[in-house]
Amino acid sequence: MNFRQLDLNLLRVLAAIHRTGSVTAAGKALALSQPATSNALARLRDYFQDDLFVRSPGGLQPTRLCERLAPEVQTQLQLLETAVTVRDEFDPARSDMRWRLSLSDLGEMMFLPPLAAALRQQAPQAHLTNISVAADDVPAALESREIDFAIGILQPRNRGVRAELLFREHYVAMTSPRWRPASGKAGRTLSARQLAESSLVVAAPTATFHGSVEQMLVRAKLSDRVVIRARHFGALPELALNTDLLTIVPQMYAANVGQRLDMRVWELPRTAAPSYDVRLVWHASTAKDPAHQWIRAQVHRLFGRVQTSA
Repeated sequence: MNFRQLDLNLLRVLAAIHRTGSVTAAGKALALSQPATSNALARLRDYFQDDLFVRSPGGLQPTRLCERLAPEVQTQLQLLETAVTVRDEFDPARSDMRWRLSLSDLGEMMFLPPLAAALRQQAPQAHLTNISVAADDVPAALESREIDFAIGILQPRNRGVRAELLFREHYVAMTSPRWRPASGKAGRTLSARQLAESSLVVAAPTATFHGSVEQMLVRAKLSDRVVIRARHFGALPELALNTDLLTIVPQMYAANVGQRLDMRVWELPRTAAPSYDVRLVWHASTAKDPAHQWIRAQVHRLFGRVQTSA
């Protein structure tokens, strides 16, 4: 007797005949014709090498084998139906869900505090871990479930990876409030000449999800103006605040730092200022999962500025 050769739909017929005591009634319950139900019973008898049901004045009576099998089959079918049809529900107030995301060092400073505050308020038993994953490796990490989602300057083109544009950002210059350009007027926007006359401190490309600042410096022939390259964005404000150096950072970061430190923010020349798209990415296998839908909704609520998906 090879279980793999058994059509599992036949077990539904077995349970229905046992429950109703009639081939005709079982067929109606399963939306099958009487001949189809009879044929299914014949196949069951052939598989089990047992009559399963015998006729008596009171109707069909199960054999000893059937009496042992049918209740267990009915129980397992009910469990299977529940597993297939019942959708998981997510209650953030009670869930101990553990999410894993990937953020750059700058992303951790910008996105993690608001996201953590939302979780502590709405999902106090949940956990969130930032796992360092290189931008090129994010799709593979999503597919292997090493991470659940990522936020950053990401443009995944892999099958199975979904992406949503959160906002578009651009870079600005930030200096000590005492800093002034070497020539020309100190307006809101630095000229290309003023930028070329400045000494710079920047974050190395490894501290970001892309190297657009370095690309801008090369394009504008400003690479030799870089005095200090830091590994992390977190070091830049203090370096600029306590020296005559100018730093180039995302506008979102400059606005955040400006709330805490007395620093001056300058717009960059349009021809020089790099811009980029920040996206939320996740794997298609979690698209309909209620817990993952909830955390992505929090990300969009906190950081989304556009209604565009990619």
